[in-house]
Amino acid sequence: MEQLYNVLKYLFLGLFQGFTEPIPISSSGHLVLAQYFLGLEIEGLSFELLVNFASLLAVLLIYREDLVRLASNGIRYTTTRDPSAKADFRFIIYLIVGTIPAGFIGILFEDFISENLKSVKVLGVTLLITGFALWTIRNLRGRKGDAGLTIKDALIIGLAQAVALIPGISRSGATIVAAMLRGTKQETALRFSFLLFIPVSVGGMILGASDLLRDPHLNELMLPYTVAFLGSLVASYFSLKWFQGIMERGNLKYFAVYCFIVGTLVLLFT
Repeated sequence: MEQLYNVLKYLFLGLFQGFTEPIPISSSGHLVLAQYFLGLEIEGLSFELLVNFASLLAVLLIYREDLVRLASNGIRYTTTRDPSAKADFRFIIYLIVGTIPAGFIGILFEDFISENLKSVKVLGVTLLITGFALWTIRNLRGRKGDAGLTIKDALIIGLAQAVALIPGISRSGATIVAAMLRGTKQETALRFSFLLFIPVSVGGMILGASDLLRDPHLNELMLPYTVAFLGSLVASYFSLKWFQGIMERGNLKYFAVYCFIVGTLVLLFT
């Protein structure tokens, strides 16, 4: 019975993380809140690493055509300087530039963030900040598409992603807000945000692989981890597809209101 409860607990947390990862409400913050309010405790060191990897696979699956096109055109422009491939080559450069701030700040301040910024009170404040940022762009309709992006845009969006290393600051929310404040269309903001998620997530997997291999609970938690991984993969896929539709309709204000409500309740009742 205890084993069944453990599996169901990890399934719930995997589904919960997967659903909240793509949408702009901070999956890491909500995982902390779920554990706090439901009295759930995650054994082992590798849970977050595995469910984030599952979300990465969902993003790769959804944006596979964009990735294949970018890789193909990037190689073609590098080898032949084909003008028709230049826009995609530049887009790749912007993704690289946008990745640098989060990688640099993550390496320098990962321990500080883990030790000092994962309290429930901090999450209440950062959820309010996320809500305010989303509310700010609720009526924006940018004009810049993929070809209109600049190095400056990429750097600013990358800095926003670095800020989202703080739990409660949504990564997708921060990057989409930054992109739309720079005048990009919703579609471009969304695509750039999630393509930018890929190198950061891969980097996190590489840096955390040793922790996974050394996790003393890995053998006993193999089944719960597998269930959580699959739950996160499925939930991330459908959540991102749903969020794509929301971005097309421009309904980000509802996420802002949600963050306001949850952030306020956290500050009042913790």
